Amino acid sequence: MSPINTLIESGQYLINHFDEFLRLLGEHLTLVLVAVALAVAVAVPLGILAERHDWTKSIIMGTGNVAQTVPTLAIIALVFPLLGLGFLPSLVGLFTYALLPILTNTVAGLENVDESTVEAARGMGMTENQILRRIKLPLAVPVIFAGIRTSAVLSVGTAYLAFFIGGGGLGVWVITGISLFNTPQLLAGAIPGALLAIGLDSLFAFIETRISGETHATQSPAAG
Repeated sequence: MSPINTLIESGQYLINHFDEFLRLLGEHLTLVLVAVALAVAVAVPLGILAERHDWTKSIIMGTGNVAQTVPTLAIIALVFPLLGLGFLPSLVGLFTYALLPILTNTVAGLENVDESTVEAARGMGMTENQILRRIKLPLAVPVIFAGIRTSAVLSVGTAYLAFFIGGGGLGVWVITGISLFNTPQLLAGAIPGALLAIGLDSLFAFIETRISGETHATQSPAAG
């Protein structure tokens, strides 16, 4: 069967099972967005703490590196006895995997802020919290968002593994298609996932551009 015919059959499979596709896509997207949102909520404060207190940096970064090296399926296996099957253990696995890129980029973004800008802000009487809020974070936004974009793209691929513990998502079609040698079903689950990863990356790039533009005026100590 030619690749063109396979793609046509994949499209037909998707159309014939469109209601199921919407459900699986919704489950997949929910897993990814919730995991990335939780990772941002945890990683950004931890990154700030690591940047401001050297003694915490090795502990926080070391923990993040260890979490990243553990396969998602292993994390799922570890939490399964406690959380059982379904959405929650899948979310824990994705959250753990999404944490490190945001954490490392937050630390890098804050540490790479030009020291002369920080010293100028101190010379104007700004407190450390004001410097963080008005100078460092606005300047670090592009680097932090690069980490968020990386985490989002990684999470789209990792979310396929949720199938193994009843977490749903597009992995239902992909892994079932592999098991049954059903290429149209496999591609009907895989291609939308690839497009979803591209779409989320573009969305976060757009948000990054807008935020960077809005905070540009606050990058000088004289602002605010």
